[in-house]
Amino acid sequence: MRRMGAMGAAVAALALAGTALAAGASTAGAAPATASTATACPTGWGSGVKGGVTAGAVPLKDIRTGKHDCFDRMVFDVPGGGDIGYYVQYVDRLHQAGSGDYIPVAGGAILEVRVAAPSYDPETGAATYPGKVGRPLPGVDITGYRTFRDTRFAGSFEGETQIGLGVRARLPFRVTQLTDRLVVDVAHNWTGSR
Repeated sequence: MRRMGAMGAAVAALALAGTALAAGASTAGAAPATASTATACPTGWGSGVKGGVTAGAVPLKDIRTGKHDCFDRMVFDVPGGGDIGYYVQYVDRLHQAGSGDYIPVAGGAILEVRVAAPSYDPETGAATYPGKVGRPLPGVDITGYRTFRDTRFAGSFEGETQIGLGVRARLPFRVTQLTDRLVVDVAHNWTGSR
């Protein structure tokens, strides 16, 4: 009997693997898709107060939002701001910093977001973000979002910009500091399911 060399064994292994793949491919088309291929959503964010102190005088340039499978996202762009300070919490009612004026925000719960970046240039006083107090955020359309319900600009006071974010319910959220950006994600639910 003749022995197979290393090359012959490799060829035989590839042939067997090809046969197994062909058999799997022919049955895979007939099998229904399973839920095990779904990606799990992150959990453990919580709904308590979150804050990161970093003083800054670099102005806010833009606020934008995005929809994801597991959460809705709001991004604050502060070019040149480095790590941006913030304070985010659920509130019963949104009151403008400084004046204390009430600003109505629609939704089952309200997230107050304070970002350590004014909506104006501190040196010239010129507006760098076109928000109007008590109005929805300019250029932000949250139609069709699963969690976000309303956005309200509350103005800037003492170097901070204040936003009211109306959400469907008091849901877990996370805040991520990135260079020149602050990201607020609000989960679609507490369970981590889509």
